[in-house]
Amino acid sequence: MLDERYWNLAVETAAPSELTKTQAAKLRRQLRYVLDRSPFYQRKFEEAGFDAARLRDVDDLSRAPFTHKEELRESQVEHPPLGEHAAAGMEEVLRVHSSTGTTGRPSYVGLTRRDRDAWTEVVSRVYWCEGLRPSDVLIHGFGLGFFVGGLPLKDAVENIGATFVPIGAGSSHLLVHSIENLGGTVLTCTPSYAQYLAEFVRERFGMEPDGLGLRRMMLGAEPGGGIPAIRRKISEDYGALITEGLGNADLIGVFAGSCDEADGMHFLAPDHMILEVIDPVTEDVFEWEDGVEGELVATHIDRECCPLVRFRTGDRIKVRMSPCGCGRTGPRWTCVGRTDDMLIVRGVTVWPSAVSDVVGELRPRTTGAVQILLGAPGPGVEPPLRLQAEYGPEATDLDALKGEMEGLLRERLVVECDVELLPPGTLPRFEMKAQPIRKLYEEPLFRGGTR
Repeated sequence: MLDERYWNLAVETAAPSELTKTQAAKLRRQLRYVLDRSPFYQRKFEEAGFDAARLRDVDDLSRAPFTHKEELRESQVEHPPLGEHAAAGMEEVLRVHSSTGTTGRPSYVGLTRRDRDAWTEVVSRVYWCEGLRPSDVLIHGFGLGFFVGGLPLKDAVENIGATFVPIGAGSSHLLVHSIENLGGTVLTCTPSYAQYLAEFVRERFGMEPDGLGLRRMMLGAEPGGGIPAIRRKISEDYGALITEGLGNADLIGVFAGSCDEADGMHFLAPDHMILEVIDPVTEDVFEWEDGVEGELVATHIDRECCPLVRFRTGDRIKVRMSPCGCGRTGPRWTCVGRTDDMLIVRGVTVWPSAVSDVVGELRPRTTGAVQILLGAPGPGVEPPLRLQAEYGPEATDLDALKGEMEGLLRERLVVECDVELLPPGTLPRFEMKAQPIRKLYEEPLFRGGTR
């Protein structure tokens, strides 16, 4: 490291034109590898009429077909254990991870030794960008099992040289005691767990969260760390600097993270993936420009097991391309939400994260806890949009609060809402991923297997 601001100076500050040349060469090599080893992509490319041998530059990738999560699940059901898309056999696999499997059958991801080392390098870049240093004691608040927020993060923390304390989810008493006894300086967890833990510390330990002495909180695994009202509240509660990371089990555990400028998450794996932003409905590809909003699509260019081409992540992002004060040159973004969480109310798009932001602005008359109620499958919703939100300790006139909240939501989101106010502590808190939408209807079982 020639400059202590960066983990990998050459990659993180590279000129875009130079990166494009490198990506094109690696993409051509990756596609040859995929066609040689993956029957899934051999068939998929042939059906789409995509001749990978004719690809010359990164722009040509737009002619390739998209890969959908459902296809990967079906591939593994029909060709266990890792699926027909896997380009390395189990004898080459060092470790297997799994997606969280919140709907349907979970999908499995194999890593060769080279894949594992690549993940460690990329996550090290992200955590360094987020401010982790060798002198830190990191308290790990994610699950440590199959989840990619477990061992891959441990590898990166140890690679940096910081102390890793593997608490995991569901052990809040132990987590608090470990912070106190071991001098924890950084906590990594979901935004929803950070909010849950703040209430837990007050109720069970009779102290304010800032008494824990954390200097940083690195949030991820769900939207929230980039929502201004949520980030501000967590920062005020803990007296800590808040950063946010984004990853994907099928791609790389964490491949983007925010720096201290707090103006979006930097993409820190351009030598391992090519990213696109598309319109999730028309599938048109957008240029990388300030303010562009769409779904993130990723293609591996240096992956041995389970390489993916034009994988639709389901993450809706808003792009930042203006120069960042930290000096990193790649694109960055904020995550607006999941495309499968998107709701459309009489033609108006509504994201749960935007609802949370509005409700959070009314603290301390609200606790910030809110949940959307759906009586039928989306994305189309007949108005009014039904919400449950908790009033806070300083709420005196609930009728007035309800009217103000509905007015703000109508003004900011341009939709009619019906808000039901509930006492503090009524809505569920989540130690892992939050559930911003409560479905009041029965969902069909995943057709490739049982839930």
